[in-house]
Amino acid sequence: MSEHDVYQSVAEAAGDGVRQDRVPPVVAVVGRPNVGKSTLVNRVLGRREAVVEDVPGVTRDRVSYEADWSGRRLTIVDTGGWLPDATGLAAAVAEQARLAVELADVVLFVVDATVGATDVDEAVVDILRRSGKPVLLVANKVDDAATELDAAALWSLGIGEPHPVSALHGRGSGDLLDAVLAALPEPPPPTEDAAGGGPRRVALLGRPNVGKSSLLNKLAGENRVVVDDVAGTTRDPVDELIELGGRTWRFIDTAGIRRRYRESQGADFYATLRTQSALERAEVAVVLIDASQPLAEQDLRIISMVIEAGRALVIAYNKWDLLDEERRHYLEREIDRQLHNARWAPRVNISALTGRHVDKLVPALDTALAGWGSRVPTAKLNQFFSALVAAHPHPVRGGKQPKILFATQADVRPPRFVLFTTGFLEESYRRFIERRLREEFGFAGTPIDITMRIRERRSSRRK
Repeated sequence: MSEHDVYQSVAEAAGDGVRQDRVPPVVAVVGRPNVGKSTLVNRVLGRREAVVEDVPGVTRDRVSYEADWSGRRLTIVDTGGWLPDATGLAAAVAEQARLAVELADVVLFVVDATVGATDVDEAVVDILRRSGKPVLLVANKVDDAATELDAAALWSLGIGEPHPVSALHGRGSGDLLDAVLAALPEPPPPTEDAAGGGPRRVALLGRPNVGKSSLLNKLAGENRVVVDDVAGTTRDPVDELIELGGRTWRFIDTAGIRRRYRESQGADFYATLRTQSALERAEVAVVLIDASQPLAEQDLRIISMVIEAGRALVIAYNKWDLLDEERRHYLEREIDRQLHNARWAPRVNISALTGRHVDKLVPALDTALAGWGSRVPTAKLNQFFSALVAAHPHPVRGGKQPKILFATQADVRPPRFVLFTTGFLEESYRRFIERRLREEFGFAGTPIDITMRIRERRSSRRK
């Protein structure tokens, strides 16, 4: 098999489809702040996924994760600390917890057994009773037999038997999950999957307080995530299925990337890791930029991160309604000067607050995803390179002039090209090749990867 055939086989085998199974039941984890909800979620998942820090209020949105127990898939929803009489940001967090209960099939109400039932816990119990949902009382922080009595005291809440667990050490977590399965409704009969690859996955990225959560709420038509003027409100990636342009999309709201990633600590450090992970499982990234402010170093770093991850890219300039003519003029100059490495990305000027032009995101996403998955037939590609090299050969360096013998597109998502050459191609010439590839074949909205296979000299092969 020739090298061309090998690369063609690899390209045809490449794929990133996601099987869309039946919708798993939803288990909401609620309770007042700092009782160990996120630690319990991590215990159920078997990995450190939810952000945990020994400070109340780290989790603010409702955040869903996929889990599996005894062969049954579950969606675990972590929520912010629930304070029924809260105001301001805390009230928005409490509203997200209420919504999680409304959507849940089973509710895990977590109480700190070492503290006992508080007035806040009793107020939450009243709300849970009115919900009509099955509720399991989780007595957390029962680390040994001596604290079993603390758990038994929670019978006083009047919502059934307390399930003693230690989310930190795993004690009793298996018995709790067995009880969850027993409380769940029977799974529906299997149905044929006609959806194919499932919803396209879109990550919302940007620096803190640029409007990512506001945009997600506007697209959803409701307050799905907490929005506040305080930068850094979102810390965990938040997945939401949203109907847009007549189709379902999976949007992932992420934490803002801060100025000095290596210096971030605690919850911000782990939240940044979650954001990178969210980008890895996305197909296309929408990078939001505050159009009312000069382009910042963080904006450029985030765009570079998307390009390095090989994801399709759409750039959305938010707060466009706040711009006057002078600012728009300077913004165009900033874009031309600073975003030279992403001029191929579709651009949308929007207002997440008013909803202005958010409908234009769909054609921009379609354009980027089409470019991301685009393939050029090998014969057509080599015709292009023959004409290109004839008209614009590589400069002679040291008395030698490298030539392109053959080219193939080895992969898509993103498009990856392999050039078989007689010598090393300079970076400036590779940039020239990329520019001409885009002019000829499009590839809007996607990075392009170009690598070389340099032919060895015959004399070295004889050795």
